[in-house]
Amino acid sequence: MIKFYFDVHVPFAVTRQLRLREIDVLTAQEDEAITLPDELLLARSTDLNRLLFTQDIRFKALAELWQKENRAFGGLVFAHQMRATIGQLVCDLELIAKVSTREEWNNMVEELPLR
Repeated sequence: MIKFYFDVHVPFAVTRQLRLREIDVLTAQEDEAITLPDELLLARSTDLNRLLFTQDIRFKALAELWQKENRAFGGLVFAHQMRATIGQLVCDLELIAKVSTREEWNNMVEELPLR
């Protein structure tokens, strides 16, 4: 099952709901990494073997740049703050966690909602 790493832009309601569904989520706040720049946070999530989820458009741009530069990272899921509800995010992230493998996400960028 996929383990997630959430940056500071993700509402706690998403974290709480996923944990109720027994999805492993570590937040940047819990990891005491809230002041890390995006580049180091992406590397941190990769080192922890966790898929990064963010609602920060700059983070998505960074991951796409790393793809173009062939820089290895553990994958990133992005959702625009105005285009997905908390319920949609929870459903999509639960689906990702339960039906995909960690290896499938290496160097990938995906945008939510999936539908």
